Amino acid sequence: MKNDILVEHVDVGYEKTKIVRDVSLSFKEGEITTIIGPNGCGKSTLLKAMTRIIPYSSGSIYLDGAAIANYKTKELAKRLAILPQIAENPAGLTVGELVSYGRFPHQSGFSKLTNEDYEIIDWALEVTNTLDYKYREVDTLSGGQRQRVWIAMALAQKTDIIFLDEPTTYLDMAHQLEVLQLLKKLNEEQGRTVIMVLHDLNHAARFSHNLIALRNGELVKQGSVEEMMQPEILAKVFNIDATIVRDPKTDKPVCLSYELI
Repeated sequence: MKNDILVEHVDVGYEKTKIVRDVSLSFKEGEITTIIGPNGCGKSTLLKAMTRIIPYSSGSIYLDGAAIANYKTKELAKRLAILPQIAENPAGLTVGELVSYGRFPHQSGFSKLTNEDYEIIDWALEVTNTLDYKYREVDTLSGGQRQRVWIAMALAQKTDIIFLDEPTTYLDMAHQLEVLQLLKKLNEEQGRTVIMVLHDLNHAARFSHNLIALRNGELVKQGSVEEMMQPEILAKVFNIDATIVRDPKTDKPVCLSYELI
């Protein structure tokens, strides 16, 4: 089953204010795509519209050739998972219980978890290196540990596409790297399509195949990391004069320094 996503001339807004205007994009199956841009440019709004958390006012969004508006909620939840920017940690809930919520789209009515469900839950915990926390309460974990647990819940949905809204926010440098390396591993070893919003430009360049740049709710450009990490592009997006060099360890482009234009 293909999982290509197509966004055509989409507008998204709240009340009378348009946040995203006439955006058209395509996302390739099995790749990591990161949306970048200044604060308030519409990154999270676009992500929410693509996952049907909020409606879009005009245009179309397609998953595998079918409009996402026509998917039944449970069917859509079997195709894509979403990790929001701020995930609330329910008091008293264990890690295993939280991750089990990822199996709900695959259950019918009030049926109980099956042996297969429990196997998938343990698999998701193992892949995210959180199996040791299974019986601990979520709110006793560190920020990095909690974020991996939320990713485990998304994995337990067994979707081919994972959306993440700023998954490294509020994490220290080591935990940021830990989460991004996990996403890269899931992409490389399991072919998961990852679509996320990141603030850190160098993280986006290091861990993505493609970048999408927004400014003031409009698309500036979509392209490969090499195409996007150019001084003229970053000037349009962030209003900065950037110095771009190659990272000697990853050979990826890096924004070494910048000045305001």
